[in-house]
Amino acid sequence: MKREDAYSLLTEYTKKDNLIKHALAVEAAMREYAKKFGEEENIWGAVGLLHDFDYEKYPDAENHPYRGAEILRERGIPEEWITAILGHADYTGVKRETIMAKTLFAVDELTGFLVAVSLVRPSKKIVDVSVTSVKKKLKDKTFAASVSREDISRGAEEIGVPLEEHIDFVLGAMKKISDQLGL
Repeated sequence: MKREDAYSLLTEYTKKDNLIKHALAVEAAMREYAKKFGEEENIWGAVGLLHDFDYEKYPDAENHPYRGAEILRERGIPEEWITAILGHADYTGVKRETIMAKTLFAVDELTGFLVAVSLVRPSKKIVDVSVTSVKKKLKDKTFAASVSREDISRGAEEIGVPLEEHIDFVLGAMKKISDQLGL
């Protein structure tokens, strides 16, 4: 699947700007990690774009990401991609066995948290966010309370990257596309 096709599928099901931007952030982080791990950047990017494509239409745990997996299977998407997408939601019980699946889980919650940190900066720009400020906000349980700190930590552990380095790496990926993210 080409990037354009993945983006087209995303926007076929997702109309909300913030959800599209989340997919772009995850895509950017996945592409950078693919390079780091010597994996296929286009595949990892497509998985990042598609991981929540069904969420706007099916936002509950009974349907997301299961309905998306069905749609992807109907379109002939490789099972490895679908398994990674299913595994990004812990409640599915799908084990993350590949580095791609583990990385998707590792970057998903963190990208959302980094957006939240950016939006409370006076400039509202991700370029002004530092690892130190992110770590400080992670300790504040009332800030972006719906974001699982445990998932962020566990994600870094699963890919074998120290948390501080993981934060810095994902921040760097998002800063590269800050204009697309509106940050």
